[in-house]
Amino acid sequence: QVQLVESGGGLVQAGGSLRLSCAASGRTFSSYVMGWFRQAPGKEREFVAAISWSGGRTYYADSMKGRFSISRDNAKNTVYLQMNSLKPEDTAVYYCAADNPRRTSVNLTTARRYDKWGPGTQVTVSS
Repeated sequence: QVQLVESGGGLVQAGGSLRLSCAASGRTFSSYVMGWFRQAPGKEREFVAAISWSGGRTYYADSMKGRFSISRDNAKNTVYLQMNSLKPEDTAVYYCAADNPRRTSVNLTTARRYDKWGPGTQVTVSS
């Protein structure tokens, strides 16, 4: 079973950048589609980005396109989220997730596709 731990969150001013990391345990990391989601206080968890098992395909929520970049290093069992031009509305807890390979019929932008989640890392963007 894969276990996930996020890091790299913190406090940053608007316009700044952060790079989140998600370290995974287990030898099957490269088998999973990996995703990033976020949840702001009082709001539902929302899709941020996802990456295919090989890293060859990436997917983004419309509001993150051009500002966020997802990547992975399968040799290091790590997925990254580079966040640039941060806005106060990006403030949230960010979660990484690994998909369930038996749920390939479920859109990878939905949380139901994923069944392994990290505890999250707080990102706060000040204005």
